[in-house]
Amino acid sequence: MKDMRGCPARVVRVMAEFFDLSGQVALVTGAGRGIGAGIAARLAGAGAKVAIFDAVRDAAEAVANELGGLAVVGDIRSEGDVAAAIARVEEALGPLSILVNNAGITGRTDLGWNLSIEDFQSVFDVNALGTFLTCRAAIPGMLARGYGRIVNVASIAGKEGNPTLLPYSASKAAVIAMTKSLGKELAGKGDVTVNAIAPAVIRTLMLDGMAPATVEYMIGKIPMGRTGTIDEVAALVHYLASREASFTTGQCYDISGGRATY
Repeated sequence: MKDMRGCPARVVRVMAEFFDLSGQVALVTGAGRGIGAGIAARLAGAGAKVAIFDAVRDAAEAVANELGGLAVVGDIRSEGDVAAAIARVEEALGPLSILVNNAGITGRTDLGWNLSIEDFQSVFDVNALGTFLTCRAAIPGMLARGYGRIVNVASIAGKEGNPTLLPYSASKAAVIAMTKSLGKELAGKGDVTVNAIAPAVIRTLMLDGMAPATVEYMIGKIPMGRTGTIDEVAALVHYLASREASFTTGQCYDISGGRATY
């Protein structure tokens, strides 16, 4: 990287303003730990007022206190909880301009034909239904104000399908399709965009609940030969949540270490 000390002051100032989120209000779901907490920290560091939505009160409050944000506790699967969460955020922090749908679960790892209906439904309720409910609750206000950024956290599994993770893969495919539909529906209706990211395996506590063989399979598919980091995911979300990403909507951005093939 070139030494910035030799750059004209105007150039340095303009570069520093890229991706500035000052004055914006962001709601990050599933942000009590892991990727969600990392995304919230990145957005707060860029100037946004951040709300932490999580089902675990202690986790939400710990992250919110650290970031000077707002803790919102609720069930992402509940229409009432989601509506109440957004109302609370807007009352306390101001109009919602950024929504990051990160809340998700992997579910039980097993062969597809060994799974129960509950195994399948429980994953869809969090990953797909939860994303639908938050988008549906946030979009009317964004449309009325003529501005908004929605970033949905999908997965490379939603594109390629991971063995022993059928419900997770299918639910993340639903998130990608939902993103594309909403992006097209909102295009031309003000500066409101909807995009998704598709991470490969990221080193978080979620991996501890998965079968080692499943984790090894996923890492083995990555040409870079490693897991991604929370900071790398947060950086991509930061761009898509910024004003600069104004001509990008309905897209799914891979962050997969070269795994993605399309």
